[in-house]
Amino acid sequence: MLDFNQVKGVVETDLLVAFSDLTGFAKWMRGIPAREAFETLGLYTEFIGQVIEPAGGKVVKFIGDASFIVFPIEKTDAGILALHRIKTEGDRWCQARQMPCRHNIKIHVGPAACGMIGTASEKRFDVYGETINTAALLKGNGLIMTAQTFRSLAAETRKLFKKHTPPITYIPVDAEHRDA
Repeated sequence: MLDFNQVKGVVETDLLVAFSDLTGFAKWMRGIPAREAFETLGLYTEFIGQVIEPAGGKVVKFIGDASFIVFPIEKTDAGILALHRIKTEGDRWCQARQMPCRHNIKIHVGPAACGMIGTASEKRFDVYGETINTAALLKGNGLIMTAQTFRSLAAETRKLFKKHTPPITYIPVDAEHRDA
């Protein structure tokens, strides 16, 4: 299994990739002192790490309230469960802080290239490929995954999701149907 912290050079492998974003975050930030926003995001990024890392995933990067997350393909079920936890517990996390925000999480599986990239003086782990673009461009709200992702899950994990069309995506069983 791929250990993201040990990657040397460029590695091509199948991954579970996800993008998480908080709807309403920019609106919430209006009028909030920069230091308070920074401190809140500091707590938020720790929360994300506390859920993703024990499940075998890696937060590739944060961009404000958005995060790009990957899991080795062998950890697809654990990754989906962790991302589902981000959605449910993360929405409660925001609510407890009077932040009118909800998580949108887009998920896909497939081949990607990962490794260290950056300036000559500062390299960081990153991931590239069509799989990443497919996840990023998914339409919908809440937690959504592609049919390819759903088909890669164990039968027990599949029971947590239902088909949502068009296009075909899968959402948690207890979520209401909404389009982007």
